[in-house]
Amino acid sequence: MLLVMVPVLFLTVGNFAQAQKETSVTAPKADTGIQFFQGTWNEALAAAKKQKKLIFVDAYAVWCGPCKYMSNNVFPDAKVGEFFNKNFISYKFDMEKGEGPEFAGKYKITAYPTLLFINADGEVVLREMGARDNNGFIQLGEKALAANK
Repeated sequence: MLLVMVPVLFLTVGNFAQAQKETSVTAPKADTGIQFFQGTWNEALAAAKKQKKLIFVDAYAVWCGPCKYMSNNVFPDAKVGEFFNKNFISYKFDMEKGEGPEFAGKYKITAYPTLLFINADGEVVLREMGARDNNGFIQLGEKALAANK
């Protein structure tokens, strides 16, 4: 009896794994929102200089509720993504890992999320704390662009 059950178990696990694989392939793409820069902070500064854009920095902590709200509800929004991808180099910084603690010290990050708009020379153009809804976040970006003129 056990010999009959083992192949059935492998078939069931194999079918489940295939279903999971197919689900992940057909899941909607998450590239409609903000496309965050992948690289070091210095590389982000260089990209900002080359593209003549401000850097939007999401200074967050993984345990922060408002940070999670922004990551789950605001940053993935298509309208937010369209505006921010066009106007900014966007960068996420976990303030407790990697380059984060050094960045937090340099830019005096004391609350999460802190939303920074920084020019290519590393100077803060606009600093705000706390989560925003989609429209409020776009308005914040517009305020940063106006402050940079």
